[in-house]
This record gives sequence, C-alpha cells and structure tokens, in this order.
Amino acid sequence: MSTTEQQENGETQSLTLVQAVRDGLAGEMERDDDVLVLGEDVGKNGGVFRATQGLYDEFGANRVIDTPLAESGIIGTSIGMAAYGMKPVPEIQFQGFIYPGFDQIVSHAARLRNRSRGRFTCSMVIRAPYGGGIRAPEHHSESKEAFFVHEAGLKVVIPSTPYDTKGLLAAAIRDPDPVLFLEPKLIYRAFREEVPNESYTVPLGEAAVRREGSDISVFTWGAMTRPTMDAAETLAEEGIDCEVVDLRTLSPLDDEAIVESFKKTGRAAVVHEAPKTGGLAGEITATIQEEALMYQEAPITRVTGFDTPFPLYALEDYYLPEAARIEGGIREAAEF
Repeated sequence: MSTTEQQENGETQSLTLVQAVRDGLAGEMERDDDVLVLGEDVGKNGGVFRATQGLYDEFGANRVIDTPLAESGIIGTSIGMAAYGMKPVPEIQFQGFIYPGFDQIVSHAARLRNRSRGRFTCSMVIRAPYGGGIRAPEHHSESKEAFFVHEAGLKVVIPSTPYDTKGLLAAAIRDPDPVLFLEPKLIYRAFREEVPNESYTVPLGEAAVRREGSDISVFTWGAMTRPTMDAAETLAEEGIDCEVVDLRTLSPLDDEAIVESFKKTGRAAVVHEAPKTGGLAGEITATIQEEALMYQEAPITRVTGFDTPFPLYALEDYYLPEAARIEGGIREAAEF
C-alpha cells in the first residue's frame, strides 16, 4: 500500500520528530533482526530525550544495549558488528560528545569498504541530537555537520519533519554504508505531523522543495527550515516570492536540485546554524558558481551562526538565525 493510500485510509498517527525516531527504530528492528540499538542510557532509561523509550521492553537487552560512557568504544564496537553483517544504530547523546569517536568514524567506518576492496561494508547509522536552542551547557549545542560531510564514504542526513525523519532513518538503516543521522533537537517536540504506521523510506540524497517560488532560492536544512519558511511567508507579503529547498541530505548533496532551483530564480540565500567559515553554505555557493554562473543576478547571501564558541543560555537567541535575520539576508539578495 502506498503512503498516499495509507493516509487516505487513516492509517497514520500524529507524531513529533522524536517520536518518529522511536517509531522508525521500532519498525526497522521488527523488520530486520540484525538491527540493534546501543548507546548511553538508551535501554531501560529510553535515552536522554526518550528517543528509544520502550524499545528495551519490546526487543530485550540483546538488541537494546546500554553502554559505558565511551564514545570511541560505542563507535568502534558498532564498526565491528557492522563488518560481520549486523546493522547497529549507535546513539551519541549529543553531537558535541562525538569527538572521542571521530577517529573511529573517519579512519575506519567511512573507509572500510574501500580498504577491504568491497569485501566488507559498514552498514551502521550513528544517531546524534545536534544544534542549539534548548539552553543546554557547553558541548551540547554544536552544529558541526561540515566536519563529516568532508569525509568520503560517509553519508550525512538531517531531517526537518517527523514524516521525513521516519523515512530517512529507515533508508539510512537499510543503506550498506555508514550514515551519520543528525537530529535537530530544537524541534524534537516543536510540532506534530501525520506519519504512516507502516514502514517506508525517503530516499537519501534527494532535497525537498518546501515552498515553490520564482524570485529567490533559499537553501536550508534541519531546525532552520521552520524559521526559513516563516521568513518566506512574511516576505511574500512584500512581493518577494521565495523558493525554500530543504536539502535533507548533506552528503551526498543534491546538486541537481540546487542548480535547477537557482536557474529558475537567479538569486539565492543559504541558511544554517553552523558557523559561517567552512560551513556548507560555502559549498552550496561554489556549486552554483560552477554549474549555473550565467543565471546569477545577485551575490549569494549566507545567514548563519557566528565564528565563535556556541554561547550559553539567553545568548543563543542572538547566535541562531531567526526569522527576522533570515528575512534580512533574503531581502539583501532579492533586492540587489
């Protein structure tokens, strides 16, 4: 049965993004006995954000495994499991804690297929809440996806809706290669969406046009999608028609969707909460310059976080792009 048919028949449930994570994990664990979950407090406690709540009771201690506080060990163990045919889904409590496991990810997980000339693959999904906006302490609010996009052999996925979360997570778990699945915790419980009860996949590497427009293309992902949409609706009242493209997968990047949207509008802005220098906005801008320069009518603007350590508490509101700052960046390119 197709997703459309399921929705027409009412076979959906209203889920938040974090509930969609849990639903996606449960569906894949039921579908494939090789899928297992491991990480700090993911078992009886259900994870720090309750993304794995109930899975321990449903699937048991052999498939929902509480680990020591050792990110390198969590990732390294998962690589070994994946090399021998299992499909581990390790959770890192916050992306800012992933650095002890960074060597395992880039030196082993991402290279295993190439190093073994295809003899081994590394089918694993590393889940991590990421990004700011919840008034967390140091190391809890970083947005460093660019670190991992640079690594060949590793896919990087960031959903922005409950529907996409479940489908992208299922696709990531079924993928034969390692996937870093970053979950924007700012919108874990921000809104609900109807999500099919049955398992389904959303293809990796395909962007989604969230709003059709003709004046300017705005590229974003994760938690920044909602304020970008808000900004687009406000600007529409001024006569600026924005096309909002949610990239969803940052590696592989959907270059075709980026270029085709830009060819239609001739102007662009990129919105992300990561620091500006070395952020993905620069890569997206370069792609447009290389593939669609003759369509360009104005400089491309970047609306991003700042090149500073992520600030604490109330200062987050100044660091993170919000609708008014996004509007200003879009307007700058649209009115050039």
